[in-house]
Amino acid sequence: MQKADIGLIGVEVMGRSLVLNMEDKGYTVAVFNRTGEKTRAFAEGPAKGKKIIPTYDLKDFVAALDKPRKIMLMVKEGAPVDSFIEKLLPLLDKGDLIIDGGNSFFKDTIRRNAYLTEKGILFIGTGVSGGEEGALKGPAIIPGGQREAYALVEKIFIDISAKAYDGAPCVAYIGPDGAGHFVKMVHNGIEYGDMEMIGECAWVFRNALGMSSGEIADIMGEWNGNNDILRSYLVEITADSMKEKHKETGEHLVDRVADITRMKGTGTWTIQSALELLVPVPSIAAAVFSREMSQDKDLRLKMSQILTLHAQKSTGNVGEGLHPLPREEIIDLGHDALYIAKIASYAQGMALLQAASKEYKFNLNLGEIAQIWRAGCIIRAQFLDEITKAYQDNPDLPNLLADPKIAGFVCQNLMKLARFIGIAHSAGLPVMALSSAYDYIAQLASPVLFSAQVAALQRDYFGAHGYFKINGPNDPKLVTNADGKVREYHTEWLFDGRPEKEITK
Repeated sequence: MQKADIGLIGVEVMGRSLVLNMEDKGYTVAVFNRTGEKTRAFAEGPAKGKKIIPTYDLKDFVAALDKPRKIMLMVKEGAPVDSFIEKLLPLLDKGDLIIDGGNSFFKDTIRRNAYLTEKGILFIGTGVSGGEEGALKGPAIIPGGQREAYALVEKIFIDISAKAYDGAPCVAYIGPDGAGHFVKMVHNGIEYGDMEMIGECAWVFRNALGMSSGEIADIMGEWNGNNDILRSYLVEITADSMKEKHKETGEHLVDRVADITRMKGTGTWTIQSALELLVPVPSIAAAVFSREMSQDKDLRLKMSQILTLHAQKSTGNVGEGLHPLPREEIIDLGHDALYIAKIASYAQGMALLQAASKEYKFNLNLGEIAQIWRAGCIIRAQFLDEITKAYQDNPDLPNLLADPKIAGFVCQNLMKLARFIGIAHSAGLPVMALSSAYDYIAQLASPVLFSAQVAALQRDYFGAHGYFKINGPNDPKLVTNADGKVREYHTEWLFDGRPEKEITK
């Protein structure tokens, strides 16, 4: 009996699609599922007549694999991954490889990598992005683990991965232990922000301009044109899905879909990691908080009867009395506002990757990461070419917004985002992600944050927490000693004359 080149556990949607992708590229694949009925249905359905070996016992599954064995887990994150690892360990030999292809938390991946290393088993935590279609036709693959582990599956991953327009495979070795899953987590966080900002833009068109869902879909379709800076998978599917009609009523389906967006956790993990690493990601956080608010439907229904907000209605021009603008100009504003906000959101994600690379010694190549996101994954977009080039030109960019080309566009057009946010607010609409994107850029560009100066004194006043000083209004650099150490001070607020003293540590 021919041995399988690789085995996969978990034949739900993503697992099935990956197996069919591998088989299509010439590989023999063994499959196993906790529920044998699903394995049988797959074997007698989509896998019938293909080089796919169904197994119904883990021993038979492992025995069907060529050595060194390569096993990919496509199961729910958390306890199911640990459970299968424990079941597999007695059946494996040193040098065999386990691949976790689910959306596992990166710290779990670091733990599992260390645990399996002690037992002589190789381990890769691999992000797989692109959904069912991507898994079947070619996903973006984001593997992290030992280099020798990646070498065992590099050819398979390259063969099944998406290919960008220039033919480059959307896969690369990311880094050690949890690097792959961390990058996939941040990818998902950026995805959250991207989706929210597109939705907010559509909401402004609906309420401020009175557009129908079909009209908004047409605009999104235009924005997804070949040479448009907003061309992306998410804009594309927004246009396509908003055209869909409700089967029973003929209305647009989006108008009958409940305003509740669920989530699986990667966005929350992104925010938690950002808090731990002291990296601001306000647009991603706004998207997560917006999803949380969407789930409290009953509360919003009650509060809408209590908080009756004034909203300016559309009467041809929008913002009359403030900034009257023709309809087409507002649409153009929305286009550039969305692009600038996307830049800010990606900048936040890349900054988080930079911080994690340093903290966890992942040694991430940001240009390469942007390059493998160009096809296959959910956030694939034309704009990723610009990000790739930015980090190729300067791998040490302190922030994506420091790239000269990107910075030039933002400086020239930032007020478009501000004006679009103003139109949204005048129509009574919350645009949390768009607003936070503007605020992120504005804070990043501020040599002095006066709000932070006020808060620093407040903390020292009530808690004697101390504060730093700047050289002066025209020299906002920190006051330091001759050796470059930042000097810290405290004011004795409760004593006469409020003397100031330097804190020495």
